Amino acid sequence: MTVSRLRGIPPTIFTEMSALAAATGAINLGQGFPDADGPAEVIEQAAAAMRAGANQYAPGPGVPALREAIARHQHRHYGIVLDPATQVVVTTGATEAIAAAMLGLVEPGDEVVLLEPYYDSYLAMIQMAGGVRRPVTLRAPGFRLDVEALRSAVSERTRLILLNTPHNPTGTVLTRDELAAVAQVAIEHDLIVVTDEVYEHLTFGVPGHQIVHCPISTLPGMAERTLTLSSLGKSYSFTGWKIGWATGPAHLVTALLGAKQWLTFTSGAPLQVAAAWALDSAPDWPIELAASLHERRDLLCAGLSRAGLDVTVPQGTYFATTDISALGWSDGDAFCRALPERAGVVAVPTQGFYEPDRPDHDHPGRQLVRWAFCKRPEVLEEAVEGLAGADLAAQ
Repeated sequence: MTVSRLRGIPPTIFTEMSALAAATGAINLGQGFPDADGPAEVIEQAAAAMRAGANQYAPGPGVPALREAIARHQHRHYGIVLDPATQVVVTTGATEAIAAAMLGLVEPGDEVVLLEPYYDSYLAMIQMAGGVRRPVTLRAPGFRLDVEALRSAVSERTRLILLNTPHNPTGTVLTRDELAAVAQVAIEHDLIVVTDEVYEHLTFGVPGHQIVHCPISTLPGMAERTLTLSSLGKSYSFTGWKIGWATGPAHLVTALLGAKQWLTFTSGAPLQVAAAWALDSAPDWPIELAASLHERRDLLCAGLSRAGLDVTVPQGTYFATTDISALGWSDGDAFCRALPERAGVVAVPTQGFYEPDRPDHDHPGRQLVRWAFCKRPEVLEEAVEGLAGADLAAQ
């Protein structure tokens, strides 16, 4: 039996495809987690914190040292000034931050405008909060924001805009002009903006032009209405630590904390100590990671292209998106389920990132597949070789 607030929410596709990879022994380019750890020095800081006794409950809003380090991070990178006592809260990963934001800010019947395709927890948490989704679709192959569609999605019942940039799964990084359009809509309609920026440091570009992430909270009129979410996991390759945070005006942070205290109450104390050290003492590590991911992005995208797939080269994140239509496929799910046997590789169909009740004949992502390149180069090379030697055409 499923209660009504969970009804219609499909199981997360990541668990399903990772299980498929494990069952078949295929290379897992589906779920977005690195296969190499972050800095050894940060791991040692966690171990030292455990040995020093940081093994009991941390304060609910987070260890003070980490909240202070997060405030310094926001100022160092973006010029944002925060009071760590009232404008920063530590969460159990950005996923909990999303959950607490929706539960703390959305009343039943409130509409939430969000970019589609979207990280699948958005669907679940908006529904659990009793909200109504109003998707604005980023359409292949460019995946750029349609400002008029955004305006059309807003009504008198709209409560907030849930933004994600750099964007998972498309790899789009919203430009300052696109963000300014979002800001204009938010200000005109007095909306809250919740922005998921977990890939903030993992942006790339083309020769001669580096793509840079711009937080929407830095735009005029937005600091007082924006709740910004991020985490250590993506920037430092510690996705299993689940150390995230939310920052913004005190009234929005307090609303999030009001829900977060009944979810996990607090997050791993020694990991928070280590996270604080990472932000302050290894601030350049994400830059090195982004440079490495840029090379791995190019390696995978070139291999996907050689295998006959139409590739949208991402500007950021861990992921590249392909259109499988050129190989005769129209269903990404069927393609991904055939892929382990044909090529020894697992990827993720993007249907799981769209509204679940979309009809197949009018589905903008049915023919799209997401691939993760946050793996070691030798793993990507093996995957590319498997794809090159496989018959991927529809049969």
